[in-house]
Amino acid sequence: MSWERTEAYDRYDRFSEDDVRVRANRRGSRPRTKQRPDHEDAVEGFVLTVDRGRYTCLVDEGRRKRERTVLAATARELGRKSVVVGDRVSLVGDVSGEPGSLARIVRIAERDTLLRRSADDSDRVERIIVANADQLCVVVAAARPEPRPRLIDRYLVAAYDAGIEPFVVITKTDLARADAIRELVAPLDVPVFETALDVPPPAELRSQLSEHITVMVGHSGVGKSTLVNALVPKAGRATGRVNAVTGRGRHTSSSSLALRVEDAQGANGWIIDTPGVRSFGLGHVDSEAVFTAFPGLARIVAECPRGCTHRADAPDCELDAAMESGELDAVGAARVASLRRLLASMEAGEDTAA
Repeated sequence: MSWERTEAYDRYDRFSEDDVRVRANRRGSRPRTKQRPDHEDAVEGFVLTVDRGRYTCLVDEGRRKRERTVLAATARELGRKSVVVGDRVSLVGDVSGEPGSLARIVRIAERDTLLRRSADDSDRVERIIVANADQLCVVVAAARPEPRPRLIDRYLVAAYDAGIEPFVVITKTDLARADAIRELVAPLDVPVFETALDVPPPAELRSQLSEHITVMVGHSGVGKSTLVNALVPKAGRATGRVNAVTGRGRHTSSSSLALRVEDAQGANGWIIDTPGVRSFGLGHVDSEAVFTAFPGLARIVAECPRGCTHRADAPDCELDAAMESGELDAVGAARVASLRRLLASMEAGEDTAA
């Protein structure tokens, strides 16, 4: 044996186990597992607004003495799931609602509806606006800014695609008549309400909102925030003026916000105010979805040849055959014309027609 190996063995003999230094496991002593906590102690919350990764949630809704707002962040186990206004969520951690407290959102309940839009018609990536709304209120001004029929059409298409019942509120009727807008949506059996500046909203509108979650959408400057403040006096939503030269409004709401509204009998509903937009992409919507809200017409188009566009120039479209045979009455024929207009709006830019 060489001198080098003998010296190595001598050093080994002098080595004691007491000299061993074991580095602590940074991840702790428990083995890793794919099991996640079930959070049986989680409380339910309703997301009121979202602001830079923080979510204001209403807890113990309807229990006046215990009802409170809780600020929360998303838990790691949610992954990339997005939380939006209108979501029903499960919260753990500090749910006291005290200043400085922060809870964690660990679950999102199954959503009943999703209102979505895309950046433009060529973009298939959808942006979720709100969840769980069952009504969509399209706010349009009779004047200043002038009504944009194609944008109204697009809101209606998005509502039909999401399975949400739409209705229209025409503001500023003290500046111009609302006949043209009423005529536009009449064949679709969409409820229409009118309001004027400095006049309380009609009682019928409050009744329409009662016991519903209603998302409000509209072009910038139509008076949506003014309407919200009239319906919920404590809302304090910022309002702006319409540019007298361009006829365009200025964005005053930067984020969506859910607000409780009460009718004359004290029944509750929720309205979700959303930022005003100048475009509403429908790149994520299938044209067939437009007909799903009208079972009678959906049954007819189901017999159309494969690839039928259902447009006025579509060959062998069963809608034309139904009108020629008298299967559709005058109201049904007018509805077909309106739905074909909606389809045309999906293929053209919002600003290409008045």
